[in-house]
Amino acid sequence: MAFSTYLLNLLSARRLAAIDDFRKNPAAAQRKQLGRLMPRLAAVAYGRERNIRPDDGYETFAAKIPVATYDDLKPYIDRMRREEPGVLWDERVEWFAKSSGTTADVSKYIPVPRESLMQCHYRGARDVISVYLHNYPGSRLFTGKTLTLGGSHAVDALSGTSLRSGDLSAILIQHTPFYAAAYRTPSKATALTADFEKKVAAICRETAGQRVTSFAGVPSWNMVLLKALLEYTGKRNVCEVWPDLELFMHGGVSFAPYREQYRRLIPSDGMHYMETYNASEGFFALQDDPADEAMLLMLDYGVFYEFLDMKYLDDPSKAVPLEAVQRGVNYAVIISTNGGLWRYMIGDTVRFTSLAPHKIVITGRTKHYINVFGEEVIIDNAQQALDEACRATGASVTDYTVAPVYMDENARGAHQWIIEFGQEPGDRVLFETTLDETLQRVNSDYRAKRAPGSSLMPARITYAPQGTFYRWMKERGKLGGQNKIPRLSNDRKYADQLMELLGKNDA
Repeated sequence: MAFSTYLLNLLSARRLAAIDDFRKNPAAAQRKQLGRLMPRLAAVAYGRERNIRPDDGYETFAAKIPVATYDDLKPYIDRMRREEPGVLWDERVEWFAKSSGTTADVSKYIPVPRESLMQCHYRGARDVISVYLHNYPGSRLFTGKTLTLGGSHAVDALSGTSLRSGDLSAILIQHTPFYAAAYRTPSKATALTADFEKKVAAICRETAGQRVTSFAGVPSWNMVLLKALLEYTGKRNVCEVWPDLELFMHGGVSFAPYREQYRRLIPSDGMHYMETYNASEGFFALQDDPADEAMLLMLDYGVFYEFLDMKYLDDPSKAVPLEAVQRGVNYAVIISTNGGLWRYMIGDTVRFTSLAPHKIVITGRTKHYINVFGEEVIIDNAQQALDEACRATGASVTDYTVAPVYMDENARGAHQWIIEFGQEPGDRVLFETTLDETLQRVNSDYRAKRAPGSSLMPARITYAPQGTFYRWMKERGKLGGQNKIPRLSNDRKYADQLMELLGKNDA
């Protein structure tokens, strides 16, 4: 065991005990978080307008504070960006995480006060390391550096003064504590380069000769980086460049479509993958057991959780606290945070796989589904079908999106899958059949709509050449950062753009 790992394990022991405590006492942990948040809410304009008192309990809090979307909070956030104090949070907020996500044409600006930065985001990062070293005590993680592919930040457009906004990753890099900066690469100047392609080229030049033991970020964009690294170095795989690489801390999108490609890029039995749920709005969960892909919900980061069964999405009064959730239900996540977000519906959906402790898998987005024909397909369904089809045919997927094909007077409707493969299926017919049959098995509504004489034809697969999705994102100015491929759409906006791009490529 490396001495640095031994020392960090000693320092982490107390923190691991605290994590174990909220595993065993989740309701008490969440009551404590709410109790700490209520005086802060009572002290700001948003709370005063709703007659919040510092000692209000959950029932009163839920009755007085409405469940909010970003559009509901935007007028208050804009006031904060104009440097009005005490609007949503009672400390000065100088940084805003700019989140464009997948489909939003207009960016969201999420307040990141220092308390949220230190007690939520950075605590989450420290816990990832503590849990990893606990699971792998022989790790040599700290004999090298962690590579972070981040975004960039700039003076906030609305404030026009000293306030700044940008990708959360850029904010985290900007504020990296001195004791952690020595273990991070590339240099801050390179990491914060705004032009994504220039950044990738600079990272390759800067890190190819370094001892990199881990990297972190979104799987899709990091794959672009790793492929560029191999092209730059002329090596066959990443292990030839960074032989001591042992950990990828990933999040932002499902890792499932990328898993096999990463295994080919990094053919090492000593390579580990650890999923995290770290959004612009906060750090929420991490994978604490390598044998379980579900993530442990972190209950002491200054976040109070509520959950709304997706079948009641139009009735937020049915939101419940953590202690009332059930396994197997698809929930929209609602958060109140030390970043000044109050009963904020973040847009993600999760399913609990365990209640002792509380573990979740991310199932999709509240707005990303297909229900044109009453089929109610969510991202989790699509991913299961895709995984099964890949296993059956030896395929691997780089990126994909799914959209409806509308019915007309001559034909029933269908789903169009536009898929870019890392490894194409050996048998296309088997791939398409397996995908459609699996989707019917995991989603009874889809199965009913696929019945003879009903509304849906078999899934249609469009095979996109490699690089299609990258070019599409580049044309839209959405390279890197918080930008993600929309997996499911209830209309054809993105599918039509991609098909137009494919038409250009074929011309």
